[in-house]
Amino acid sequence: MRPTRTLAAALARGPVVLDGGLSNQLVAQGCDLSGDLWSAGLLADDPGQLVAAHSAYVRAGARVLITASYQASFEGFARRGIGRTRARGLLARSVECARLAGDRSDEEVWVAASVGPYGAVLADGSEYRGRYGLSVGELERFHRPRIEALAEAGPDVLALETVPDVDEAHALLRAAEGCGLPLWLSYTVADGCTRAGQPLSTAMELAADHPQVIAVGVNCCHPGEVGEAVARAVAATGKPAVAYPNSGEGWDGRRRAWCGSSAYDPGAAREWLAAGARLVGGCCRVGPDAIAELAEALAPPLPPGAPPTDHC
Repeated sequence: MRPTRTLAAALARGPVVLDGGLSNQLVAQGCDLSGDLWSAGLLADDPGQLVAAHSAYVRAGARVLITASYQASFEGFARRGIGRTRARGLLARSVECARLAGDRSDEEVWVAASVGPYGAVLADGSEYRGRYGLSVGELERFHRPRIEALAEAGPDVLALETVPDVDEAHALLRAAEGCGLPLWLSYTVADGCTRAGQPLSTAMELAADHPQVIAVGVNCCHPGEVGEAVARAVAATGKPAVAYPNSGEGWDGRRRAWCGSSAYDPGAAREWLAAGARLVGGCCRVGPDAIAELAEALAPPLPPGAPPTDHC
């Protein structure tokens, strides 16, 4: 159902559960994501699969759905022969697909329009390195048109996510100014720093006084990085933290494949909440089953004498 509160108001009341990795759920549904557009290719080819994937996370207990626009851009669509007018419509469709899935729920479901980093468009793993050789101004000019297109489609919030360095965070925040939407900013981190090697406190402070930012934190990082990063985000900004790590497996950009084993533990989210996280979920390789466990772990305790709730 459409939310009756802003996401910021919901976060002020307690934790809110995000969805998990969209691509892994689409693969589980039998989708081919081998192209450079990744899950965004389905906006043109089979949007029904996106609605089904979003719906799987709603059933699991997610109350915020992130759109399939992470790797979508006018430049990326142009390489596939899609002009700007149709590309704008496909960006809007990403919001529509998530909204349709959310509207089928009896609970409030917020739609977050994903704005991925420039490196995601390169489709070579550059978002895990950053420092593309572009200026802040050049990055801002890249991001602004798709932020404007996504904002016009009417999501509840923007997700500036998987940001690898402070320069791109600067560019994204500048590009989002005036769009009329609240947003969260989340970095991808490693070894207690941004992927570009900058101190987390410096990176988080960037959002401290920004009026549109309702949460700041990390995503698509190893789960073991979350606790410290959340604590630094809250200390630097005084805002609620967002945390949605990946499974802990490693991404091989050359092979375009994940390697290693999962380290994602839904039970660890209680520690993240204690550090200040309020918007919590999963990223790559974290599926509906893990989000269902997360939702159960974060559910408020039943009052004394209340009967248990059956889960379908």
